[in-house]
Amino acid sequence: MATASKAVTDSRANLPFVYRQYSAEQLKQVLHKMYLIRRFEEGAEECYTRGLIHGTMHLSIGQEASAMGICMPLAEDDQITSTHRGHGHCIAKGAEVKRMFAEFFGKTTGYCKGRGGSMHIADVGKGNLGANGIVGGGIPIAVGAALSSKMMKTGKVVVSFFGDGANNEGAFHEALNMAAVWKLPVIFVCENNGYGMSTSTARSTAVKNIAERAAAYSMPGVIVNGNIFSEVAEASHQAVARARAGEGPTLIESKTYRHRGHSKSDRNRYRTKEEIEDWMSNRDPITLFESELREFGFIDDKGIEAIRDAVAQEIAEGIEFAKASPSPDISETGNYVYTEQV
Repeated sequence: MATASKAVTDSRANLPFVYRQYSAEQLKQVLHKMYLIRRFEEGAEECYTRGLIHGTMHLSIGQEASAMGICMPLAEDDQITSTHRGHGHCIAKGAEVKRMFAEFFGKTTGYCKGRGGSMHIADVGKGNLGANGIVGGGIPIAVGAALSSKMMKTGKVVVSFFGDGANNEGAFHEALNMAAVWKLPVIFVCENNGYGMSTSTARSTAVKNIAERAAAYSMPGVIVNGNIFSEVAEASHQAVARARAGEGPTLIESKTYRHRGHSKSDRNRYRTKEEIEDWMSNRDPITLFESELREFGFIDDKGIEAIRDAVAQEIAEGIEFAKASPSPDISETGNYVYTEQV
């Protein structure tokens, strides 16, 4: 038995990080969640088209490896702050899709009792301090949570997700400086999908790589291919270990791409069809991860099909749950909006 175990270890020695770090079952669960993120957003998009969801939404289809890779080493009580494009972060941190759908539908069974909608889902029990519609709004909140962790010695690590558009906000620079001065257990994750709304980073940002800005605040700046799950997870593991050891923050730039427009009203006139097709056909994170799992013997086609079927069922049940859930009574619309007086 010992010889067989050593043979398995030796066979994995030259594989990418996650294939040495995690079991086949754990990696299958990652694929399941990546599909869950994508199918959830596709389901939400379809419900929006059918008039079941109102307002707007910002989809992260194409960015699944970034959300999953960053959250992989986090414990349940570690915390995150998210963005207006935060559905993937919620699911990666353990949210139930049925309650997310209910929130989209404005139902009382949603995470925020139907008051928050797409951009404001929070799940404090799983460490999700909430998505935020303000560009860069979650960054100082994460620093505050990390300061709390350090002062109270809870051992919690905090991750702040934000987009490339936020790296030019004052809150970004103030927060990074403060986190570095106090050596806080926080990880700043810039999901650089190339565009802040319709403006490319090449036109809006003076430095070529956003991670270069870490040097100004005396912290590591790490660039990863955000569509390669193993690359993102390895960078996150290192940053989490550094934070837990009391060595302070890290800035990770996850270079990725959103397949859809900025929001449902985006007509996509600032990107070429060729550019979008290239990312969708050749750099899709789920396709890339599946290919590696097959190549390294962690799953076969039958296993992948089983995951797809299970996700499809979970999404269908989630939508039905949301449809069947009660809407808030008009007399209670002010409830759960303000803190109750004690």
